[in-house]
Amino acid sequence: MVLRYFVQDIKIKCQQQKVIYNQMKTAIIIGATGLVGSTLAEQILENPNYSKVVLLVRKPLEISHPKLVQEIINFDKPDATKIMGDDLFCAMGTTLKKAGSKEAQYKIDCTYPYEIGKIAKQNGIKQYILVSSIGADFSSSNFYLKTKGDLEQKIQALGFDNFVSLRPSFILGDRQEFRLGEKIGIVLAKILSPLMIGGLRKYRGVEASKIAQKMQQCANQGLTGVHFVESDKI
Repeated sequence: MVLRYFVQDIKIKCQQQKVIYNQMKTAIIIGATGLVGSTLAEQILENPNYSKVVLLVRKPLEISHPKLVQEIINFDKPDATKIMGDDLFCAMGTTLKKAGSKEAQYKIDCTYPYEIGKIAKQNGIKQYILVSSIGADFSSSNFYLKTKGDLEQKIQALGFDNFVSLRPSFILGDRQEFRLGEKIGIVLAKILSPLMIGGLRKYRGVEASKIAQKMQQCANQGLTGVHFVESDKI
């Protein structure tokens, strides 16, 4: 009798664990080589809401984890079979200097994230969580802000169950690549931050770690529809 109850108890616990496992999700990240993307990858691998984390990358990264899968992808001709999961996180972006031209920057900052998003929607992915920029506006005369605004509009039109665009101001953190202007900007941002109050608060610098945390929060609190998270709310 005792043995029978013991076996039943084990079966119940196994079923409960199976339910918990089935509720865990697969996250897909594009832009995992950048400051926010790499921080997000590190954090989300430790997030119990996800049993699998897929990085869509051009070449393998020096990172390993039991949950991690790295999929080599050609962003000009993406393989749709590699874009399967529940939540798509995008932290993809570059600079004009690094891209070499406005056309190349637009492709990386807008075309690639949109095309991956389009495939993701077709494959049944429910959520798209994007890192955009403060001031993003498709009608802006500023090329960078217009590009970010274009992407927001394009993703919104795809009709995800939940689309969240985070619009951080200056992003703080240690990048792998050295950017003199950015280093100076980080120092100034930290000095001026306490002085930015009231309407200026949204222009304070934001730590990459906080952006990554907010992205995960937005994907795991049952949101639906379209949401824009301004910098001072991150």
